Amino acid sequence: MTGHGFTDPARQSAQGFRVLMEAMAQPGTIHRLDQAHAPGVGPAAATVLLLLADPTTPVHLAGALPDLAPWLRFHAGCPLADAPSAALAVGRWPDLLPLDRFAVGLPDYPDRSATLIVELDRLDADGPVLRGPGIRDRATLSLPATAPFRANRALFPMGLDFILTCGDRLACLPRSTRVEAA
Repeated sequence: MTGHGFTDPARQSAQGFRVLMEAMAQPGTIHRLDQAHAPGVGPAAATVLLLLADPTTPVHLAGALPDLAPWLRFHAGCPLADAPSAALAVGRWPDLLPLDRFAVGLPDYPDRSATLIVELDRLDADGPVLRGPGIRDRATLSLPATAPFRANRALFPMGLDFILTCGDRLACLPRSTRVEAA
């Protein structure tokens, strides 16, 4: 098993969670997060997995990530799940599609939805325009597509939350964010 988890779990999880919550509260802003390293994913995705996965969080591994499963079991103790049962999923954008196989919550329980960690080749502050809660006027973010994020927003208050990662960088796109053409 290659990679490593947190070397100072209390401090690193607190710092990492703060970065993740700032990114979620300010959609479209890019943050650095590199406290863990796992096989098959970048440091930001590995750190987010350690922050969010635990023995009660079913995780779906999309695509070819066979070496990630033992790393996750060792560091997070989380169960692996199929897409419909997952609370958390990780993979490259094409491997996560179609998105409609993930739980989007229920009208009375919109929190019963999945969060997707999307590994991208590029994550920059350009591209489609983002508007909504936590965004002053507008933000821009390189997205792999726009239509799926628009369709997801139409489900609000239900829908998926996205954590977009590229290497040691991440940006969040919660379901409340509106995506407009560039």
